[in-house]
Amino acid sequence: MITEHALLPVLPGREEEFEAAFGQARAIIVSMPGFRTLSLSRSVESPGTYLLLVEWETLEDHTLGFRGSPEYQQWRQLLHHFYQPFPVVEHFVAVSSAGQ
Repeated sequence: MITEHALLPVLPGREEEFEAAFGQARAIIVSMPGFRTLSLSRSVESPGTYLLLVEWETLEDHTLGFRGSPEYQQWRQLLHHFYQPFPVVEHFVAVSSAGQ
């Protein structure tokens, strides 16, 4: 499993609009092969910054499957105009975890 991590810097004053658009975009990504889970969180200290975490079965499910799909073009149309600067996306493999 791979975790996609992106800090999304949303343009000031467009946070509510972004969250509404993300609600539409979520349906796109959850339908993609290899998708496992998604969470979107808003920063307490910097309310214009969001943390997107997406779990994929494999790196290729994200980089080739999702990003290479026609559905990704819809995702881009819905969301990419909200970012300034454009977010850096990185992928992680778990090395340790804990929970209750």
